[in-house]
Amino acid sequence: MSLFSAKRFMAMVSKEFVQMRRDRLTFAMMIGIPLIQLILFGYAINSDPRHLPTAILSADNSPFSRSIVAGMQTSTFFKISQHPKTRAEAVRLVREGTVQFVLTIPESFGRDLLRGDRPILLLEADATDPMATGKAASSFPEIVRLALKKELKGPNAHLNQSISSVDIRIHNDYNPEAETQYNIVPGLMGVILTLTLVMITSLAITRELERGTMEHLLSTPIRPLEVMLGKIVPYILIGYIQMILITVAARFLFNVPMHGSVTLAFSLSLIFIGANLSVGVTISTVARNQLQAVQMSIFFFLPSLLLSGFMFPFRGMPVWAQTIGSILPLTHYLRLIRGILLKGNNFGDSIHHVWPMLLFWLFIIAVGLKRYRRTLD
Repeated sequence: MSLFSAKRFMAMVSKEFVQMRRDRLTFAMMIGIPLIQLILFGYAINSDPRHLPTAILSADNSPFSRSIVAGMQTSTFFKISQHPKTRAEAVRLVREGTVQFVLTIPESFGRDLLRGDRPILLLEADATDPMATGKAASSFPEIVRLALKKELKGPNAHLNQSISSVDIRIHNDYNPEAETQYNIVPGLMGVILTLTLVMITSLAITRELERGTMEHLLSTPIRPLEVMLGKIVPYILIGYIQMILITVAARFLFNVPMHGSVTLAFSLSLIFIGANLSVGVTISTVARNQLQAVQMSIFFFLPSLLLSGFMFPFRGMPVWAQTIGSILPLTHYLRLIRGILLKGNNFGDSIHHVWPMLLFWLFIIAVGLKRYRRTLD
């Protein structure tokens, strides 16, 4: 027998193509995952976010304050979306994540400017994600200078000669030193939970099918919901162990400040953990083998990672990408966990991040139950 036969070689190649054609799901993943990466990185990812939602808390109605606000709008960095009436309302908007910036214009700003008293302009940024606010905040002094240059003419033109005619103060709330680990480490909690829990549970029913134990399980009186919950509950403990490890590392290794209740964070994380575990179990009812289960887990994980705001600013993405990202539980969990740990949010501040994850969980459980019933047939 010859060491190498072109006929045997071509037969082997032909056999692999036939097998690839029969395994359509794996072939689709081989094409789909690169396409998702190409589209997301090419169109959705943007490290220079624009039109960031901004609140204006103004007690002055002079032409100078109106010109500054108009200059912010035309700069494309800021999008004026809120006009709070009180300081407490402005703080709440930042804490909930509704706005990225709050500009406070004090009373008699215009009068003090003309007198040469250097009135204060306060721009507060939600700096839990320094990448999202850095360029906009750094552009603000120049925006103010150009806006006032248009208004300070004639006898007031001499005020343009001094860059200190206005005292501009920029406060990076919740992360004054712009430390990236304050943003990354709490976010890693959601990323790690998504990757590990989805992948582990996606192998659960698939492993039963490959080993033949599913036939014995299906012959018992156990209901589909009981199977899904039985697969999920043991891994909830694994999820909490991971959370404890990450929380301890965040506090003692990375010195991440924790202004909120860790107990509240762990309690609300149950919904996120349950949603990811349900995704894994649902994947396992679709996949025919463990390889497909892993591939489908990656297919779910990649959009979650790229569209959640973990790696790139969420508001820098196009509207269609933000819409898809808003469906995924990781997007809301990142806001939830960062809000509690970094901003000190309470349950009331966090509830609007909880219900989207709960709806996703209920939906994915319904899909999993339907798929499980099909396996009974």
